[in-house]
Amino acid sequence: MAHKTQQNISIKNRKATFEFELIERFVAGMQLVGTEIKSIRNGKVNLTDSYCQIINGQMYVINLHIAEYELGTCNNHMAKRDRKLLLNKKEILKLDKKVRESGLTIICTKLFVNDKGLAKLEIALARGKKTYDKRESLKSKDAKRDMDRMMKY
Repeated sequence: MAHKTQQNISIKNRKATFEFELIERFVAGMQLVGTEIKSIRNGKVNLTDSYCQIINGQMYVINLHIAEYELGTCNNHMAKRDRKLLLNKKEILKLDKKVRESGLTIICTKLFVNDKGLAKLEIALARGKKTYDKRESLKSKDAKRDMDRMMKY
């Protein structure tokens, strides 16, 4: 038997940490159809504008763009469709309660394929940053970069 090597697929939403203050993280499975997993393994995913919403007691990810598979036939998937997330009822109720009472939102931070070959989505309960917080983040990032540069010489 030939041993198939699994490549580590991990797609991050870099904009999320800049735009939002992340409070609590969860890992959820996704209900995928047809050729979506093949596109994910090819890295053809965009998490930038995606967010999660609870509809009828179920968690869905909205605006997650998984590009159509190049070698797919007429049975190819739609690129931007609402996908159901697989979470425990307890976790969904906890998230729903926090979103309703304190005006937080649920965003997608990372999409990865685990050891078993299943696509998982890391979601986070987040609060939007104010403009001055964003400026502060940029300042600290620049200062760190300058310090690293000085340490090299």
